[in-house]
Amino acid sequence: MGKSAEEQPAQISFFYEIIRKSTHMGALVVPGTYYLLELSKVQMLSIMIPFAILILFADVSRLRNWWFWRQEIIRKVLSPMVRSHEAKGDFTGASYILMSFCLTIALYEKSVAITAISFIIVGDTFAALIGRKIKSPKFYKNKSIAGSIGCYVGMAIVSMLVFYMGLAVPEVTLPILLLGAFVGTFFEAFSFGIDDNVTVPILSGLFMTLLIKISQNL
Repeated sequence: MGKSAEEQPAQISFFYEIIRKSTHMGALVVPGTYYLLELSKVQMLSIMIPFAILILFADVSRLRNWWFWRQEIIRKVLSPMVRSHEAKGDFTGASYILMSFCLTIALYEKSVAITAISFIIVGDTFAALIGRKIKSPKFYKNKSIAGSIGCYVGMAIVSMLVFYMGLAVPEVTLPILLLGAFVGTFFEAFSFGIDDNVTVPILSGLFMTLLIKISQNL
């Protein structure tokens, strides 16, 4: 049997936080593949949707304690990276983020989707690691000022890379990207009961898309 919710630590260790966020950063292969292989929206979704379903199955196996999750090697590797709220019956960030990737790719123009997906990967990693290591005042749901500043720095780096490397179409200007980073940072801090792996890419992508439409009509 896996660990019960009561046996899970309130916060995973910093070591496992690094492992978890290293895996998180590995998700940059998604926007990288989308751009470098010059895939269409349909082609990218044909890759992402089956993979998202597979991860969702693994998560349901954990929640229902199916045979797959009961394997000793699976539990030993994955259990320490499961947060307390996930152990109590929530999906892991991996399920949320892959589902949001699919929605982001389906909804938005390629460069906006690439940027919004990269925002949550890099920004969330910066927020978690910097927030854990630098002591600063806390605010909404134990978020820290240092973590949010780190989140924006990570997203701003993504914005500048997307712009200066020529990944974006001409309509996607640097100010639009940086404003999108601000929106992403806001929803990383204030998730309003929805997992930030969903809110950050979906809402930052929506905001950037609206700004593009507005700028085109000026």
